Amino acid sequence: MSTPPGAPAAPPRVPEAVHRRRWAILGVLMFTVLIMVLDHSVLNVAVKTIATPAPVGLGATQAELEWAINSYTLVFASLLFTAGLVGDRTGRKKALLCGMVVFGIGSALAAFSGSSAELIAYRAVMGVGAAFVMPATLAVLMNVFERDEQPKAIGIWAGAVGIAIALGPLTGGLLLEHFWWGSIFLVNVPVVIVGFAAMLLLIPDSRDPGPGRIDPVGVLLSIVGLVLLVYGIIRGGELASLTDRGVLLPLLGGLAVLTAFVLYELRIDHPALDFSYFRNPAFSAAITATALAFLSMMGVAFFSVFYLQTVLGHSPLEAGLLVLPLAVAQSAFAPRARLAVGRFGAKATCTAGMLMIATGLASFAFFDTSTPLWAIEIALFIQGAGMGHVMSPVTTTVMQALPREKAGVASAINNTFRQIGGALGVAVLGSILSATYRTGIEPTLNATAAVPAEAKGAAGESLEATLSVVEKLGPPGEVLIGPAYHAFIGAMHLASLGAAAVTLVGAVVVARYLPGRARPAKDGPPPVLQGAGERPEAEAARG
Repeated sequence: MSTPPGAPAAPPRVPEAVHRRRWAILGVLMFTVLIMVLDHSVLNVAVKTIATPAPVGLGATQAELEWAINSYTLVFASLLFTAGLVGDRTGRKKALLCGMVVFGIGSALAAFSGSSAELIAYRAVMGVGAAFVMPATLAVLMNVFERDEQPKAIGIWAGAVGIAIALGPLTGGLLLEHFWWGSIFLVNVPVVIVGFAAMLLLIPDSRDPGPGRIDPVGVLLSIVGLVLLVYGIIRGGELASLTDRGVLLPLLGGLAVLTAFVLYELRIDHPALDFSYFRNPAFSAAITATALAFLSMMGVAFFSVFYLQTVLGHSPLEAGLLVLPLAVAQSAFAPRARLAVGRFGAKATCTAGMLMIATGLASFAFFDTSTPLWAIEIALFIQGAGMGHVMSPVTTTVMQALPREKAGVASAINNTFRQIGGALGVAVLGSILSATYRTGIEPTLNATAAVPAEAKGAAGESLEATLSVVEKLGPPGEVLIGPAYHAFIGAMHLASLGAAAVTLVGAVVVARYLPGRARPAKDGPPPVLQGAGERPEAEAARG
């Protein structure tokens, strides 16, 4: 809307000094996100090396590898909501700086871990730091860009995730080619130092001017509930069972505590989380799409490492190069997704993106030991293009649904569901993979006299475990190699189809509840539709 002639221009909501350096600030935020995502993708490439016995690796079992990934996720997901609240109340710049320091310390400690247990613990420390960094990045972004530029800025921010996905495997592969496995964590330290200095110089502080009373009971319930829920999910993946007592108790306990959290928040007049946000269908659909997309992608990312490196025989560096199409596609399409939203609407754009992700994931059901690399590259490119057309619009929808003052809470909600989805992906799809692999390899293990009876249980845990037994047995154990690959390929097929099915559910959700294309105004250009939460009074205030 244009300002009527003679009427005073509406004052900008963002201070002019901040507005002038907004793109430099975005660059720092992208750099920060790159560190967090790069660390996760680096570890995915290194899991095979860490599973190798000392002195090359730590001799980590598959369960320990899952915990090395998920200890970070457990702490990260459990503290995100609380960290978002703290940032809104005390200042997002402080949250960023403190989080970076903790993340850097955790990285240095993880680099020199002497055992799998130490690595798991220090990864948890890194999760604490990341929990304070991630919500603050989007919250700062929302407070340095005006609403009409926010979709473009969020798209560029989301593109940084794609760049990190590309750099992670490449960085990890290069480091593993020349240094020991701990270098993948030690490299974070100088990057953190540079990022910390840039934040001090460029990023303005911001906070919720009216945060209201503190809700300590709600905060405590959210932490306890999320810890129990995510732990139960991870434990279920480790045991490949959802009925084991060690899985059911934390799962049910977490759901019970989170139910109590919701009921408590609905009854008090100063809730830590206002559940009226979820009455907005577009907001809830965007959150759901985020969780389901990451559930599928993270689960497949976990087992695709073993497919590329163990089954196809590629080095960590080569495996990193092979996932480049996914990263390049996501980083290229995420900043441009707003153009598709403006032309076709969020509903059509995100539905098409989810269908592309499902197509790429389902392609793994047709891969085997002789699949040409070009077919794998095409499937990964399709996945990346789909993610680029999903993550930017749904993130914009979530962030613009809440007032600017609650940007930390909005970012925390978005990241919490994303991390829970990722943990579910590794746990659920990992359990499907493990259970199906064991079913496929057990007949051969039982029929092979060279395998000691006491080793058969452990040998059936994973492809890496079976090949480790083969290496110890020498020539008599080589009879297991072919059946082990066959069993893994069959398990991968089933898990990838499960991931594709989950993504299709997400496509249905966004097709039903996200907003469609905005109707052009009669007296002006078509408005840019970027999701829910646009308030008429806010639009009027902008002139």
